[in-house]
Amino acid sequence: AQTLTFPIVGTNQTKFYNNRVEIEAPGPNDPFYGQDATYADSGTSYTDNGDGTITDNITGLMWVKARGSKMTWDEAVAGASKNNTAGYDDWRMPSIQELYSLFLFSGQNGSSVYSTEGYTPYIDTAFFEFEYGSGIGRERVMECQDWSGTEYVSTTQHNQPTVFGVNFADGRSKGYKKYLPPTWTELNDALYVRYVRGNAEYGKNNFMNNNDGTISDLATGLMWSEEDSKKGMNWKEALAWVQEKNSENFLGHNNWRLPNIKELHSIVDYTCSPEKTSSAAIHTDYFKCSTIINEANQEDYPYYWTGTVLVAGGPTREACYIPFGRAMAKMDGVWQDVHGAGSQKSDVMIGDPADYPKGHGPQGDAVRIYNYVRLVRDI
Repeated sequence: AQTLTFPIVGTNQTKFYNNRVEIEAPGPNDPFYGQDATYADSGTSYTDNGDGTITDNITGLMWVKARGSKMTWDEAVAGASKNNTAGYDDWRMPSIQELYSLFLFSGQNGSSVYSTEGYTPYIDTAFFEFEYGSGIGRERVMECQDWSGTEYVSTTQHNQPTVFGVNFADGRSKGYKKYLPPTWTELNDALYVRYVRGNAEYGKNNFMNNNDGTISDLATGLMWSEEDSKKGMNWKEALAWVQEKNSENFLGHNNWRLPNIKELHSIVDYTCSPEKTSSAAIHTDYFKCSTIINEANQEDYPYYWTGTVLVAGGPTREACYIPFGRAMAKMDGVWQDVHGAGSQKSDVMIGDPADYPKGHGPQGDAVRIYNYVRLVRDI
């Protein structure tokens, strides 16, 4: 039996949705069949060791339980070697793949960015300490992000050095400025950090080309389609397209699915980006990505849908996606990469992208709606 060195922790998503609201579980011939909650996953399994550490029994990683204090990137990096929680001296900054393993998509956002009413954290607070932003002044409740140890190989937001992080308050992962410009005196560049130790192989893929249009990852136990859908679809169409491929016994299999967000995240290659490698953020020796023209009229790579839904605030439901090219937004009137290739965001599931000429949200995130698909199945 293949021992998995990069097992995918479950998303904890158990509810079903259409384009707008929660629904009963769809049957195989119904619209919206095949989303995240359709499939059983590994779930989660943690052990509180009683010494300030939490062991993830699925990944083999050990985490610091305490929330700690906000700190700059340099302070976070320097603090790893000084940390001696439970007497261990081998704590490290978590990679973005390690940090992302803690995400739970049973979380949800409330309707206000200045009150925690209606919010549920995207991390298991029965084991991990967590704290929202104050909701006072300019500090919104989601101002409580965590640094990872993964730097973006390109830049974001007017060419700023960038580090990937995770926000357990709002269910999103993206690049954050490594250092804020000194003129931005009303803000600070301090985030939280949660150190990790153990399983040094976690987050490392072990791809094998099956020479039949499929790629196996022996580290995760997942098989992927070598090529993507070659066309964009809204979320409902994407779910239906997967079932069409199953009816065709595509590439010799009839149990393909739309990957959940953690599965798709597992094949992001953070050593790649359009600027750095002139490629998508994926291992190009194994995978092929369609090319698109983005909002800034640049050759780029698509956003890819997942079957995971984000409860984005009040009645809003959005489907999660990952940009394997630039994560575009119209900031300061200019379309640019604001969040980084390999970030994780969410989008409305239906509509016309032309209705969002200035993007959406405070940073003007591009709203595409018609995103691409890469198929996955268990080996």
